[in-house]
Amino acid sequence: MSLFMGSFAIFLLLSVPVVMVLGLASVTYLVIVGQSHLLIALPQRLIVGVDQFILLTVPLFILAGNLMTVGGISGRIIDLAQAAFGHLKGGLAQVNVSSSVFFSGVSGSATADAAAMGTILIPGMKREGYPAPYAAALTAVSSLIGPMIPPSLQLVVFGALTGTSISALFLAGIVPGILLALALALYAWWAAHRNNHPSSGWIGWRALARAFIRVLPVLLLPFLILGGIRFGIVTATEAAVIAVLYALAASVFLYRSLTWQSFYTATVNSAIMTAGIMLIVAMASIVSFVFGIERIPEKIVGAMLSISDNKYVVLLIINIFLLLLGCFLEPIGAMIITLPVLTELAAQIGVDPVHLGVIVCLNLVIGMVTPPLGLCLMIVCAIGKLSIEEVTKAILPMIGVAIAVLMAVTYLPFISLWLPGLLP
Repeated sequence: MSLFMGSFAIFLLLSVPVVMVLGLASVTYLVIVGQSHLLIALPQRLIVGVDQFILLTVPLFILAGNLMTVGGISGRIIDLAQAAFGHLKGGLAQVNVSSSVFFSGVSGSATADAAAMGTILIPGMKREGYPAPYAAALTAVSSLIGPMIPPSLQLVVFGALTGTSISALFLAGIVPGILLALALALYAWWAAHRNNHPSSGWIGWRALARAFIRVLPVLLLPFLILGGIRFGIVTATEAAVIAVLYALAASVFLYRSLTWQSFYTATVNSAIMTAGIMLIVAMASIVSFVFGIERIPEKIVGAMLSISDNKYVVLLIINIFLLLLGCFLEPIGAMIITLPVLTELAAQIGVDPVHLGVIVCLNLVIGMVTPPLGLCLMIVCAIGKLSIEEVTKAILPMIGVAIAVLMAVTYLPFISLWLPGLLP
């Protein structure tokens, strides 16, 4: 294991892209330990890694989210949030958080949320007098709500890799996602009173009703997906197809905002995002292959249980490990590498697979806003034309809020499990 991690670290220090580091570290490990004859199996492992029917949901959900985005849906979502919460102290900060809640049911992706919301809200908050680093930091951390509320790409991949019910995972992610939103809203309220952030006037119930009606078809999409899967009407893959058709119908016939040019843009962006995700999945499957050959998962489980067999101590170790790993690896790649270990460890300490899925997902997406390599952090820095150093000071307390929610989700399993338990 130390040989693999050493190779991994060296390639990272040489600024090799992380997705290639996964493959190169695996090849280096096999050559050095004298298992080079296994290199012939690596191309097959690349194909096997992505040759899973359930992974068809990934490009379809991405396309549905992009169709909604280019159709001007993000602007309508922000209008609703502005109408509902803009009059509060620090209103635009509350709009930022609540918009991420609404948008999460469309995209299921933290990066899509950070890009779509950040393009509008970061300049808007700066114009209203909010410090630019604060606006960028809040946008980045609120984007973490997206991967928790269905349709979540990370939870889909977790279900595909572990055989866990995707509908149960979708239900389990809702309450933690809302809890994260409430915690960030409370932090934004505290910051607004501490720093005297501005607010806008109340626009009235009629304007709020109009904004709600305009965006209602979008808000119905996650219920359509979740209900169809949960009650056995459609499979997860079929639900993803329905999501694409629904997004097309809403953008073309209802909002009349989708042009051929924007349709082309959405399709190309979806293809690029899918290619990146599938390349990570393929490369990470090589790492999983190497780990399996060397029985590394069993060795790690034994080592961790030798430290302590107390369930709560082991969960703390898992959280620390995943938080550190999330600083360097994209969540899907990190899941493929670690799940063979984590699923076996969870079974031995009695952690429900659905609960484990929420813990793993929330852990790894926090890494997307952690300096210096967090992808969502980089996105908001680019939008706000800010350096990572400028945003880091503002984002650290918010990361602390996210970690506090993570601890609650970890040690209070009913937060994740009570909603799946309500439905048959």
